[in-house]
Amino acid sequence: MKIILASTSPYRRQLLQRLQLPFSCQSPGTDETAGTGERPAALAQRLALAKARHVAGTHPDALVIGSDQVAVVNGRVLGKPGGHAAACAQLHASSGYKARFYTAVALVCIDRRHEAFHVERFSAQFRRLTTRQIENYLMREQPYDCAGSFKCEGLGIALVERLEGRDPTSLEGLPLIALTELLERAGIDVLSDTSGDNT
Repeated sequence: MKIILASTSPYRRQLLQRLQLPFSCQSPGTDETAGTGERPAALAQRLALAKARHVAGTHPDALVIGSDQVAVVNGRVLGKPGGHAAACAQLHASSGYKARFYTAVALVCIDRRHEAFHVERFSAQFRRLTTRQIENYLMREQPYDCAGSFKCEGLGIALVERLEGRDPTSLEGLPLIALTELLERAGIDVLSDTSGDNT
């Protein structure tokens, strides 16, 4: 079966490559605006499904993977900062606090009338950070396209005291443990002899 990742994120592409399945990528072109009063987990789930459904609409025979992540600190949603000033503000707001990440993954195949999703929860307890530490980190890693303004798979690991959750890949943007489980329910065992031959 053809697999499509409904994302142009290089991070999600690199993560999915770890499962050694053939796949292609397509931009979902989805409006990611949160609804009024929408809870973080519900927002992540809705957007992951919307992305998968949008791409599946033009590829009804494919199994489409959609994903979205929402980060929250003290009840405030932290999106992708987009630039230095916003990233600096996010990390100051996170300093000494626990950030909660809700990362949703969805699978959609129209021809098979298959639709499934999962929301993975993960948290990061930030160290108390000085302005100089934040500035130095941002200049070195420039995580301006990452929710929460840090990359745990890079130097960003030095910003935190503790990580809590079952799947660290969810923090990177695509929960591979949950995705493996969803794929298996859809008939794709990534550890089978023929999993790499799916097209």
